[in-house]
Amino acid sequence: MRGCIRRPFSGGQALIPLSDIDRRPFRFPLVTALIIGANVVMFFLELTQGQDFILRWAVIPAEISGGHKLVTIFSAMFMHGGWLHIIGNMVYFWAFGPEIEDAMGRIRYPIFYLGGGLAATIAQVMMNPLSDVPNLGASGAIAAVMGAFLVTFPRDRIKTVVFIGFFFTITFIPALVLVVFWFVLQLLSEIGSIMQRNSDGVAHMAHIGGMLFGVIAARLFELRRGAGRG
Repeated sequence: MRGCIRRPFSGGQALIPLSDIDRRPFRFPLVTALIIGANVVMFFLELTQGQDFILRWAVIPAEISGGHKLVTIFSAMFMHGGWLHIIGNMVYFWAFGPEIEDAMGRIRYPIFYLGGGLAATIAQVMMNPLSDVPNLGASGAIAAVMGAFLVTFPRDRIKTVVFIGFFFTITFIPALVLVVFWFVLQLLSEIGSIMQRNSDGVAHMAHIGGMLFGVIAARLFELRRGAGRG
């Protein structure tokens, strides 16, 4: 969604997850890499074809509510609103995606990813069904992957860059702490937007919808071999 996961933490502070230090995938995360590649290609098309392309393939809630341009529910989850948007999303995705791909397998994982993006879009459209503001971004689907990680590997430590003002350090944060903190901030931001009747340009409801889908559906998509026991 527009502006998603570019500034996951506020107050002059930011956390950038890099990788899971407690486990490595059994094989190369091919599907995760292909999804990242699809996002890059789509972003290149946005840059070269401009605003008309964005308006054609982004989600416009009012159109979805009317049953029109439903294909944009899927096309929009591969689009981004700028360089910081796509870089931030893909960094988060690469930090959490490979282990979830390994736990679900290369068939179930992309179905889960698209399902997460669908749930995120539905949540955002339901929050403001008459909006004519284009929504785009992979954040909702990535939030679903993060939700699955929370369920599947809650005790794993995530190597994370922590920025405080102009300074930064690298530390290891339990996935449970990192993901729950991120989710609570999305929830508080959405509540704040509702109470103040304004928007910061971030589709927080899409994040929440995607995360809840990931938490609920993760175990249904895991392979039986039990790779998901963290």
